[in-house]
Amino acid sequence: MSRSRQALEGVKVVDAGTLFAAPAVASYLSDFGADVLKIEHPRGDSTRRNGHTKDGVAFWWKYASRNKRAMTLNYSTPEGRDIFLEIAKGVDIIVENFRTGTFEKWGLGYEELSKENPGLILVRVTGFGQIGPMARRAGFGTLAEAMSGFAYSTGQPDGPPTLPPFGLADSIAGIMGAFASMVALRARDTTGRGQVVDLAIIEPMLHVLGPQIPVYDALGIVDGRPGNRSVHNAPRNTYLTKDGRWVAVSTSAQNIAERVARLVGRSDLIGQPWFATGAGRVAHVEEVDGAVANWVSQRTADEVIAQFEAAEAAASLVYSVADVMEDPQYRALGTIVRLPDSELGEVALPNVPFRMSDTPGELRWPGRPKSANTAEVLGNLGYSADEMDRLRERGVI
Repeated sequence: MSRSRQALEGVKVVDAGTLFAAPAVASYLSDFGADVLKIEHPRGDSTRRNGHTKDGVAFWWKYASRNKRAMTLNYSTPEGRDIFLEIAKGVDIIVENFRTGTFEKWGLGYEELSKENPGLILVRVTGFGQIGPMARRAGFGTLAEAMSGFAYSTGQPDGPPTLPPFGLADSIAGIMGAFASMVALRARDTTGRGQVVDLAIIEPMLHVLGPQIPVYDALGIVDGRPGNRSVHNAPRNTYLTKDGRWVAVSTSAQNIAERVARLVGRSDLIGQPWFATGAGRVAHVEEVDGAVANWVSQRTADEVIAQFEAAEAAASLVYSVADVMEDPQYRALGTIVRLPDSELGEVALPNVPFRMSDTPGELRWPGRPKSANTAEVLGNLGYSADEMDRLRERGVI
């Protein structure tokens, strides 16, 4: 598809974050054409040392720093601070996630950053926000997953609270931060002024969990851990097939629940008064779940999926990433893209997670080598090669 512009082309962003949440904000903006400059410490961002690697190169970096130019700068030093302030004059958004008060300690508070750029938007991503008794504590996504109620409600009924094995809270905060950035840009169109976005990672997770707060406030109900079942509907679970694979089944709609009952040979259940509501089926979950589990256990995974599809009921195999890579639906959507890379030759990444008919997003390159664009950025600010060498000697870049 040929197109003249991407939706965020011309928007300039500085990613001054580390690890996951704040960089994710900038990543989503970069996917739609924003010019994102990733600034990391001369020692290298922690993401470069996180998770699986190949030839010493971390895949987390390739993913989290996609579409970004790469620069090193120690802006906690006076010279680094001056360079950062110069960069700030010409950008629309700065994203940072240092502990509350750190930017101010370095002389990089919003007042200083926006002095010559009143339209600047500063997105501040921290564990607990810029105010309150916990504001200055170190905070990571794991704590948000614990404090939101997510871990409390996840896991088997007789097991411990369960944390996700990936950065769930960080990822959700990243999406929320990208949305907040767009809201701030739209507001600037009206007011001409930038602003500070105070994003605490503990808050977006509350929205993911739905109406738990009004339910508790009005009814005093604290839902426990239902495992793979639902407290609102049945059957809803994962079931083991004859050939040792797992299938997930959902019946959020009444007509789907009735189709599943017919499919597994229990049409008699549909006539029961309690079957007419999700709450009623949950009250009889052992009988309902047992019927589905028994039926599934006598068939192969392919047979289960084929018969569910024929019955127009909802089921899916439980995929590993290996299954994702081979799935024809993901292939049809273009969900996975392969990009050339100067360090690894080629990197496969998940594509932009939705399609737009006129201004689609695009992955252009994976995370670049350290300092790949430092000379370019400093050259544009007027620094000579000799000056850059002196900055390197002093550990500023």
